[in-house]
Amino acid sequence: MMTDEQEVRQATLRLLEEVDFEKVGGVAFRGEQYDRGLAFVHHPVGLGGLAASPALQGVIDELLANANIPPAFASNPIGVGMGAPTVMTYGSVDLQQRLLRPLFTGEEIWCQLFSEPGAGSDVASLATRAIRDGDEWILNGQKVWTTLAHVARWGMLVARSDPEAPKHRGLTYFVLDMRAVGVEVRPLRQITGEAEFNEVYLTDVRIPDTMRLGDIGRGWSVAITTLMNERASIGGVVMPRSSGAIAEAIGAFRTMGSPSSGLDQLMQLWCSTEALRLTSLRAAAQRQQGNPGPEGSVVKLANAELNQKIYEYCIDIQQDASLLYPDYTMRRPEFAGVHGDTSSRSMAQAFLRSRANTIEGGTSEVMRNILGERVLGLPGEPRSDKELPWSQIPR
Repeated sequence: MMTDEQEVRQATLRLLEEVDFEKVGGVAFRGEQYDRGLAFVHHPVGLGGLAASPALQGVIDELLANANIPPAFASNPIGVGMGAPTVMTYGSVDLQQRLLRPLFTGEEIWCQLFSEPGAGSDVASLATRAIRDGDEWILNGQKVWTTLAHVARWGMLVARSDPEAPKHRGLTYFVLDMRAVGVEVRPLRQITGEAEFNEVYLTDVRIPDTMRLGDIGRGWSVAITTLMNERASIGGVVMPRSSGAIAEAIGAFRTMGSPSSGLDQLMQLWCSTEALRLTSLRAAAQRQQGNPGPEGSVVKLANAELNQKIYEYCIDIQQDASLLYPDYTMRRPEFAGVHGDTSSRSMAQAFLRSRANTIEGGTSEVMRNILGERVLGLPGEPRSDKELPWSQIPR
């Protein structure tokens, strides 16, 4: 077991010296990183970690970033950001040993099967049914807005196992094999022309009970772990100063000959970006132990709305050039979000894609409720259905 920063630093440097990322590729490099305990440094030895302080992960990530090694999160954001902490917290040792390594290497992509047509912001009202049949469960229902379901190997799924219990207490959480018989994935085309998102239909899908996370009927507690890590992962990536969206805004400003009329607005956006970056750093420093709390919702909310403002500015500053978007061919990308260069076409794509920021990962309205209740201690909104059996709630 390593607990010393210098030991972890030396282990990471040895990894970089002994394994050439350019020669072996991302999967092999991340596999070696996992086997050396440098993937999730706080995990037990043998499960990608060294049983060390979570704070030491930042040392590893910084050294790898300085060597231009892309993070594992980039290849499998839902798996690394949400699946790994949920499996580590609630999964059996067998599941941890089976799922964590290919999750980290990117060999097995993950998706999240929570939202439904009638259960978006109120996830606990979901209707997908799970009926026990011996050592298996039979699932029927529909999920929606499932990012990367078309390339996913595993899905984190919450289903209703007891319709007579109140809606938060009759749920059970599973890891679903996306290749199982009865799983149908259909694309949802976005305003960009792409289809990152999907709807997923489940028809008599059988899931072994061994793929259950947490106790029967206690799936909401497991889902909260996933959701908190989701918001922390969406808003928790600490970017270098003047990088990301604000870098594109600065580039757009310079491309247009640095017009003085947009300078004040650009500086306001830069200051907001820097304040958010420092807030992310502080939140990361506070997440020393266990799963993240509601502070992830602070950064997620601010980041989503600021990202939209930045790309609105980019469109304004580029004027007519940014309005051209000639190709709406439906594509099914293997990665979520905006990728590509910073030409006017990709800028328009970034602007259109940013409209989803205040919806995905929890709407801004839900984030404000979370912050009001869990951070500020304000009274919750009236919930007349909280103690009713789910079967009696009007739908």
